[in-house]
Amino acid sequence: WTPEEMRDELATVAAYYAEQAGRRWRPLADTTQDEVMNGRRPESWPSWQRFEEYYSEGQLIWLDADTLIREASGGRRSLDDFARAFFGVENGRVAPLTYTFDDVVRALNDVWPHDWATFLNTRVSAVAPKAPLEGLARGGYRLAYDDKDNAYLHASDKQRHRLTLSSSVGIVVDTEDGSISDVSWEGPAFAAGVSEGMQLLACDGIAFEEERFLEAIRNSVSSSRPMEWIVRQGDRYRVVSIDYHGGLRYPHLLREEGVPARLDEILRARR
Repeated sequence: WTPEEMRDELATVAAYYAEQAGRRWRPLADTTQDEVMNGRRPESWPSWQRFEEYYSEGQLIWLDADTLIREASGGRRSLDDFARAFFGVENGRVAPLTYTFDDVVRALNDVWPHDWATFLNTRVSAVAPKAPLEGLARGGYRLAYDDKDNAYLHASDKQRHRLTLSSSVGIVVDTEDGSISDVSWEGPAFAAGVSEGMQLLACDGIAFEEERFLEAIRNSVSSSRPMEWIVRQGDRYRVVSIDYHGGLRYPHLLREEGVPARLDEILRARR
């Protein structure tokens, strides 16, 4: 990946958690139980229920730790030092080597002294309504939105034949048949009664088609009237009113001047 592609991927992850309503009630650690409770069966309303968040949100948490260490040490230490110390042990061992929370905290403190127990507990074990975006800020970037395609999200959507519009009208829709695979909790589509499993047939009286649908959302900025969608759910058809006027919104990372570009250093290829 190029650094630009990686920043777009990080922006996509950051936006997902910044907009996630389920953060208000469910801590990250609880999602480690999802394999037991759900077994990867289909799940509705993931933006409210949350599902196996530890990988992608963990990415933001470790970025937070990395930039904190780099900032505090003046760039002399980093998460690379933690990785070498924590994982680079007993070379050649094939038997499992277990560890505890205290082992992680101790290894982090050996790299740079900090209240790592509180750092991890507040981000992992406690309910955390705000997404962990401090690592982006310390890394010299901030999350922002505009109507320009996010290259990573665009490529991912093209591969999966879908449109991810979670940051605007609040749906993910299949570009081939208009089936809606996800609705953002408390988003514009949610407020209109749209739910996963419905099929989007038309927008403002015109049959659903990817480019025409995007143009309708783009034009919402200059229109005072809500969009009208015709949706199908089983044998029932409905007209729903989408009161949204924000246009297309895609997440990006913007450079913050005055803050060292630590994220660029992190993304630089290792030798």
